[in-house]
Amino acid sequence: MIYVLEDDASIRKLVIYTLQSQGMEAEGFERPSEFWQAFQGKRPQLVLLDIMLPEEDGLQVLRRLRGMPGGGNLPVILLTAKSTEYDKVLGLDEGADDYVAKPFGMMELMARVRAALRHGGQERQEERTYTLGSLYVDPARHIVRVNGQDVTLTLKEYQVLCLLLERPGTVFTRDQLLNIIWGYEFDGASRTVDVHIRTLRQKLGEAGGCIETVRGVGYKISGG
Repeated sequence: MIYVLEDDASIRKLVIYTLQSQGMEAEGFERPSEFWQAFQGKRPQLVLLDIMLPEEDGLQVLRRLRGMPGGGNLPVILLTAKSTEYDKVLGLDEGADDYVAKPFGMMELMARVRAALRHGGQERQEERTYTLGSLYVDPARHIVRVNGQDVTLTLKEYQVLCLLLERPGTVFTRDQLLNIIWGYEFDGASRTVDVHIRTLRQKLGEAGGCIETVRGVGYKISGG
């Protein structure tokens, strides 16, 4: 099930129609209060979230989602008329997995949705665990700890961390990270990757230093 929280009725109906025509279940909401009521009854696989909303804006909704148990893993794509880099980065900083600036094409939106669902925690679970200094990661149980304290990551942050840990010492370019984790290419990609790396480092605290920037190339995680 995909939830669409969008107060513009024409956009909401078109998005829902397109999703359903592609064989996906979708339900739309005009107001956050309606969304939260439905959310209590059934949690979706993905949320398409407008920023400019009545009652509370989309970023407030996103913060509430990320603060809920299990909410850090729920894929969220922002639908926003705000197209400046600041607004995009702000949304990513708050934990959005992706954004689509209005006006957008339905084909582009469907590509983003499929990529988010494909990478929505349905991958093969790894049996091994990773320990690097104070950092401990158990992919099978979706556990990330630093000095024994649980760390809550968004889905994309978690996937980036696991990818780097799987291949210590390997330098991943921004394009490689985008294609592997997000599953497609789009404008502003390098900024999206950079924001996720920055927030990942911040959340890991002292352990975040293991993620190294290779100037002019990309990122790697130190081995050993």
